[in-house]
Formats: sequence, C-alpha cells, structure tokens
Amino acid sequence: QVQLVESGGGLMQAGGSLRLSCAASGRTGSMNAMGWFRQAPGKEREIVAAISWSGGNTYYADSVKGRFTISRDNAKNTVYLQMNSLKPEDTAVYYCAGTIYSSAYMTLPARYNAWGQGTQVTVSL
Repeated sequence: QVQLVESGGGLMQAGGSLRLSCAASGRTGSMNAMGWFRQAPGKEREIVAAISWSGGNTYYADSVKGRFTISRDNAKNTVYLQMNSLKPEDTAVYYCAGTIYSSAYMTLPARYNAWGQGTQVTVSL
C-alpha cells in the first residue's frame, strides 16, 4: 500500500511560479512511475506530467511543455512539479499519482493505482 500527500498549491498571479510536492510513504519500492494530473471544474482529469521512478524518464502534456518540470528525489520518496509561467488555464486541482506497473504505461491514467488527495492551484490575471 502506498500513500501520497500533495502540498504546495495556492494562489498565484499569471506569470508566477509554484512548486508542488508529493510525499510518498508505505510500499514505495513497488512504485515504478509517478504522475501529476489536474482537473478543473466541469472538465475531465488530464495528465500533466509523469516520471519513471528509477530512470527519470519524463512525459509532459503539450499544454505545459517548456513551462513545467517534473522531478523526483529518490532518497526522500518525493516527486515535484515545478510550474513556471503560470496561466489562468492552469487553474485546477492537481493530483499526484503512482503506478506499480512499468513506466512504459505511465502515460495511461488507468494504470495508476495510488492517488493523493489533491491540492488546489489558482492562477489569476
């Protein structure tokens, strides 16, 4: 069993930056990849970024590529999402997720089996 806890969300003006953190506990050794997802009111949940736990291979949604950076600290069992040049369109609840499956599946939301509680990110003009 893996538990994930997100933090770092908040209010930010457009153009600003935020860093989200996701602390993992439990059977973290079973996790092969971590991802960040977001969901705005009335919209579907979408993948933002993903990273393989050991190799550090990354994936980014086109909408955030060049602005967001996902990283991980293996020693701390923590993944991060550095969000720069924030836009109002980035406003959403951001969720951290983990998968026990191969990182080859880390772009597939259905393969994620552990989820955090979410943290609100609000970007104003």
